[in-house]
Amino acid sequence: MGKRRVQTKQVRRQVRQVKPKVPAQASPAQQKRQRERYVQSGGMLQGYSPEFVQRLGLYAAGTAIGCILIGALVALLLPYGLPVKVVAAVAWLVPIVFLASFIIPGWRLARKDRRQEPRLVQGQLMGASNMSTSLGLGMLMVQTRGGAEQYLVDPAKLNKVPGNQVPVVLTVSPNLRYVKSVGVMGQRMVPRAEPPVPDVVKRLRVLPLLTPAALALAVILGDDVTALLPIRPDLVHTILAAVIGLVLGLAVYGLSFLFQRRLYAEVQKLVPGGL
Repeated sequence: MGKRRVQTKQVRRQVRQVKPKVPAQASPAQQKRQRERYVQSGGMLQGYSPEFVQRLGLYAAGTAIGCILIGALVALLLPYGLPVKVVAAVAWLVPIVFLASFIIPGWRLARKDRRQEPRLVQGQLMGASNMSTSLGLGMLMVQTRGGAEQYLVDPAKLNKVPGNQVPVVLTVSPNLRYVKSVGVMGQRMVPRAEPPVPDVVKRLRVLPLLTPAALALAVILGDDVTALLPIRPDLVHTILAAVIGLVLGLAVYGLSFLFQRRLYAEVQKLVPGGL
């Protein structure tokens, strides 16, 4: 009896001393596959509904038409030679380029999703959160037969998701990976605790949207303000306007890159084992 008690105490001590496993960081190959899949699923528009993405495409088309009209008006009103007018007008193509790279891939996938049937995803719930780096979306982790899957979900659809591991069924669009519905098949035992969203995550959400806007604004202001100045001859005037616009754009890009690295470093401190 005495030996059994001693063995029981040793087992209890060993159980108490077990530390939770820290999740391993993704390998470079896994990170590369994740980035490729992220781009193939619409990039920053992944997880949003096809209807929303198509409306966003209409707004972007209207903004592009407005930029073209403003650029033509600037070229028409400038009292200088043709090279200066062309450089001043070309600056207004920068926001169009950003909008096209941001909207067109997701808009094409949204059109495909409108014609195709959604697919069912079954698996074991690994975790859920109303917080993610995508604006207005939460996150859902599911363990399927093919491995761990991560989905961006409307937070309103996560209200009934528990905190324990239960079987779940998702209805997902095939291209944008938009989660139309979330069904919980198991018993809801543990309520899911939702911590407050850190300020660093809030800033990280809007940074991908603010960076292209600030960069385009810097190029336009540097280019067009210089184009308005009375500089002679026109060749020097043209080169100076283009160089100042380019330098301001690169400066904004460099500052945003450093700020983004700082935010990611802060986010890694919040996640055990890093991102």
